[in-house]
Amino acid sequence: MTWPDEAVAEGTATTPAHPSRIALLEAIRADRSGPVAARLLRLAHADAPFVRREAMALLHGLAHERPWPEAVDAAVTRLGDPDEEVRRRAARLLGCRGQPGSVLATLGELADPAVRTILARALGPAAAPLTDDDLASVRFLAHLQTLRAAPPMRWAALDAALLDDVREAAHHLEDIGHLWGRALYGLRREHHTYTLVARLLADPTTRDIGADLAREACHDWRAAPVTLLPLLVRHRGQRVTPALGAALTTASISAAAVRTHRTLLADVPFTPPRRARRSPSTTTAYDSKSAAALLAVKPVGITRLAHASDIFSALLDAGPLAFRQAAQLYNLTFRRPGRSQAECAPLWLRHAGPSALPRLLALMTPHLADYAVGEYYLAGLARMGGRARPALPAVTALTDMRTRIPVNDSTRDAEMRLDEDLLAAALRTRRAILADAAPPPPAPPSR
Repeated sequence: MTWPDEAVAEGTATTPAHPSRIALLEAIRADRSGPVAARLLRLAHADAPFVRREAMALLHGLAHERPWPEAVDAAVTRLGDPDEEVRRRAARLLGCRGQPGSVLATLGELADPAVRTILARALGPAAAPLTDDDLASVRFLAHLQTLRAAPPMRWAALDAALLDDVREAAHHLEDIGHLWGRALYGLRREHHTYTLVARLLADPTTRDIGADLAREACHDWRAAPVTLLPLLVRHRGQRVTPALGAALTTASISAAAVRTHRTLLADVPFTPPRRARRSPSTTTAYDSKSAAALLAVKPVGITRLAHASDIFSALLDAGPLAFRQAAQLYNLTFRRPGRSQAECAPLWLRHAGPSALPRLLALMTPHLADYAVGEYYLAGLARMGGRARPALPAVTALTDMRTRIPVNDSTRDAEMRLDEDLLAAALRTRRAILADAAPPPPAPPSR
């Protein structure tokens, strides 16, 4: 059987969707003790470094799906491999899939700082006992794991220990700002994060780490760009390093930061981020006749309709809806969550009157923080104006959030932009509701 060897040697075994990769994975998943699995384990010891790297990558992925002790054993034998990337991949496999006790024992026997760091990182919470290790990066990871579960009374001492090791630890932890920021965010230590950023930026030897932590804070906390942008500008120096440039770009995604520090930014030579906006909906002119003709060829059970707002507005401007048209608007409003529902809800309120408001708001408010459709629901509430005042607490809760909304997009900067766009929409909606709100009834005269 030579095809597994050829697939790994040619790189097709690690090429997504390639037939060789599919065949290899299916054969091993079907039988972990079969001939294909045995060939892959042997390839971890091949003469060519490239083959050993590819074999380690495949073993890691397969061991991640379910335990595979033989793959872990193969990784142990490659921790001293002459090829650095093979050692790194073996360490990731062992650290993630090995037993914590065995990994800790192995880590103590190794000298390679990169391998020891990878093992400590992969251990996660099990690395907490390593706070007295000889290697700064291992100590940093251990203190960070300790911090994640520490009570507030221990935070200051752990912060000091992390600061003591951060400069040296950064040699083996390229994303140290991200790791530190994640731990601080998990503890909801927003203002402590700003203090640490200021301290790291003030020291030229840790300035890039401070910039990375600042960028992480901007991704996590809505107020971070306004707070940290002046610090980033102050410490940028004559030459903007990639880390500082990236942090400045991220901070300037915030409309509030740019507005607050417009004068400060005027003298900073950096390229502001391009803002990708939603494609604006095209407005089509409808009169009642053309709107009625269009709806006449649509099914009664329709749940999506482009230009629904323009179509039904034209009909409502001309008078009450016909029974069939009202049924179509009902289905667009109540049958399926999404953009059509958000755009049609104000029209149903206009058609059905105030009695429909509680039901409509109950449909709309759960979707306000949905990054995919929240802006449409907020725009719908804004169109309702003062009648949507019962939804004001839900809108205000969105504007008052200190953290970013959960978003899944291509990059963390892109996720931050989505949160910024949703925040801007919520602020517009709040202003629209308050501007159109009827004044409260006068209090009865006192007797």
